Amino acid sequence: MQQTFDVEAVRGQFPALSRRHRGRPVAYFDGPGGSQVARGAIDAMADYMERGGANLHGVFPTSTETEEILADTRGACAAFLGADPDEVAFGANMTTLTLAISRALSRGWDEGSEIVVTELDHRANVDPWVIAAEERGAAVRWVRVDPETLTLDVDDLDEKIITPNTELVAVGLASNAVGTVNDVAAVAERARAVGAVVAVDAVHAAPHLPIDRDEIGADVVTCSAYKFFGPHVGVTAIRRGLFENLDVHRLDPAPDHIPDKLETGTQNHEGIAGVKGALDFIASLGVGASLRERLLDAMRTVEEQEARLADSFRAALGEMPGVTVYAAPDGVRKTPTVAFRVEGREPVEVCRHAADHGYFIAAGDFYASTLSRKLGLDRTGGFVRAGLAPYNTEEEVEGFVRVLRGLP
Repeated sequence: MQQTFDVEAVRGQFPALSRRHRGRPVAYFDGPGGSQVARGAIDAMADYMERGGANLHGVFPTSTETEEILADTRGACAAFLGADPDEVAFGANMTTLTLAISRALSRGWDEGSEIVVTELDHRANVDPWVIAAEERGAAVRWVRVDPETLTLDVDDLDEKIITPNTELVAVGLASNAVGTVNDVAAVAERARAVGAVVAVDAVHAAPHLPIDRDEIGADVVTCSAYKFFGPHVGVTAIRRGLFENLDVHRLDPAPDHIPDKLETGTQNHEGIAGVKGALDFIASLGVGASLRERLLDAMRTVEEQEARLADSFRAALGEMPGVTVYAAPDGVRKTPTVAFRVEGREPVEVCRHAADHGYFIAAGDFYASTLSRKLGLDRTGGFVRAGLAPYNTEEEVEGFVRVLRGLP
């Protein structure tokens, strides 16, 4: 049984919500660019640094405690993503991890190889693979996005993943620009039929949806904790067979076993402690006998709460003259990310007006540059993007709509 969602109790876990700007309370609608940090994550980071930190492999307490923290966080991330703890590796962020994985995977590519990327994705799940393909002489195939529905063109997908030469298919679980949730399981089924590796960018999805790596058919799923209420730490979960055979670039004395072989250099130990604090916060919103069950229950509750709020948000914006909302049709699963334009206004102008009234939103293409170009927005400032989080309220949404109506 799911818990009743208590938004005020959730808000009490985020110190940043007490901030004021020009005498007004702040409403953070910039979650897609980075969420606010939960108190548990802040406390975990501070506690690690205050108690004394150390590097790994020592016999003294601060070293062994650091190893315990990394192991505990690895286990929590595995529960969050539906993987085993030793399949989870940490890094600076999703982009850096993907660059490292792409360099390793591409060592076996050649002029006969092909990879598939999509026009809907953030470039972090495009360019690392494209660069690696270009270096190896491999061909790059692009799956089209339908500019009317803001979904991937399924017919084009069938055409692009058709050959045993396809080495990799990279696809986002959800669009960071317009919120469309892709049917990754269907994509993975096509990819697996030709023996391709499936790399999934879950950065935008992780704060909003329950994730099961194996259920969606991913071989690699990567996200960043600063999007789900924690610090700037990247997390990836790589299927064991692939991970064990991954020929990563590493220093000669560095470990050659999983997951350590991907974690080049000294990791951000205090940040990793904060990741565990963030996941503990999420788990506190759910019920269940295990951490995995609590995390899944929490994310189902979060998705339901956010979807209700986002639906009313999009509906209110859609009724405003001169406002164009960029969203997939009703019935298509979406994150609570609302992209729009106001006729005759530069997106950054809308953001400044909102900030003057305490609403923090962002403008641009948000590295979804191919999508922005296909929609004809690349030369006019991209989108205005307002993203909701579990700490946002109906009153904040209603207040923002009033502020937008008052745009001079």
